[in-house]
Amino acid sequence: FCWRSEMKLKRFLLRYYPPGIILEYEKGGALKTKSIDLLDLSPETDTEELISAIRKSEPLITASRVDQVKLLIVRLQEKLGQQDNRRFSLFKALQAHILPLTNVAFNKSGSSFITGSYDRTCKIWDTASGEELHTLEGHRNVVYAIAFNNPYGDKIATGSFDKTCRLWSVETGKCFHTFRGHTAEIVCLAFNPQSTLVATGSMDTTAKLWDIQTGEEVSTLTGHSAEIISLSFNTVGDQLVTGSFDHTVSLWDVPSGRRVHTLIGHRGEISSVQFNWDCSLIITGSMDKSCRVWEAASGKCMATLAGHEDEVLDVCFDYTGQLIATASADGTARVYSAVSYQCISRLESHEGEISKICFNAQGSRVLTASADKTARLWDVQSGVCLQVLEGHTDEIFSSAFNYEGDTIITGSKDNTCRIWR
Repeated sequence: FCWRSEMKLKRFLLRYYPPGIILEYEKGGALKTKSIDLLDLSPETDTEELISAIRKSEPLITASRVDQVKLLIVRLQEKLGQQDNRRFSLFKALQAHILPLTNVAFNKSGSSFITGSYDRTCKIWDTASGEELHTLEGHRNVVYAIAFNNPYGDKIATGSFDKTCRLWSVETGKCFHTFRGHTAEIVCLAFNPQSTLVATGSMDTTAKLWDIQTGEEVSTLTGHSAEIISLSFNTVGDQLVTGSFDHTVSLWDVPSGRRVHTLIGHRGEISSVQFNWDCSLIITGSMDKSCRVWEAASGKCMATLAGHEDEVLDVCFDYTGQLIATASADGTARVYSAVSYQCISRLESHEGEISKICFNAQGSRVLTASADKTARLWDVQSGVCLQVLEGHTDEIFSSAFNYEGDTIITGSKDNTCRIWR
């Protein structure tokens, strides 16, 4: 009787963003997957060196598989090397709601997107046609926080000022569960990567974890002394980070609901928190005009990214976790290296505060949404403004790229949503 069950490689899957190779293998009769993350891959990477490094750490890559792996790496390099000179034009302006929009979000493929609004509804839209698929009705106040359970995309969570979170079916538009328990407005939420839990953050100073299957509360994360304004799961799903108006950031162990670290250092309210892809770093933006980078394992502050002249309103990593972008009330945005913490580019031409910022999946472009009624597209490396997306008649609160990077949605205080492609 042998304990060691043989691992047998079945097939490779390619993941473009962030670059990686997924291995499907059999172990003890069960099909499993693991990924080889190639986060710092570039078109210049020496493939021979890379393959020998992979072989040293990954026993499933045997000599007979080397040529296949080499081919996959070359395909990833080709994708990374593609020049992206895309120009976006307005495809449709949707009279989406009867009151201002709060947030917009794509599903993973970009085939549909959702809009939340002060009119107490969330709407699901077909991206290709601009047609409304469903209106999710039931909340008794502003629908503020919205999310798809990507990568699956069959469920939507909505967080409202009515203190509840609702879980909906994308297919039917029906409500599966109403999560009740918060004693004040819900302002942020997220699905865990496994799509088994929803985390909600509230003005009542707590975050809660909810079970998607049963609709029950799993745990309440208490410890902040003011509103929780932002939260983010890591890509494994075993940790959650929360940012609060109490100037601190908390890191939580998801299975136990226990606080692992309190990240102390900011001197103003936290506006935004996010994990990088490999779960090693956390970035935080604050009203103290700075962004900080923290090590998740130790809770230590690794760097303070200074330079903005007013509140930092949004921060994000690119897919690989090599880049950081910051958006500020000073009307500028910046891109930093997550490795050296040096400023790579300054994005300057908006005439009002920038409330949202995001990278395309390729990490070559940044999209900003501003109070000046425009969204802007920037080249990451040079900081050049490539395009001004004009047409909204009031502040743009929210904007997003789809995974492919060929469609943009913007949501505004003017009650409309615009699709650009």
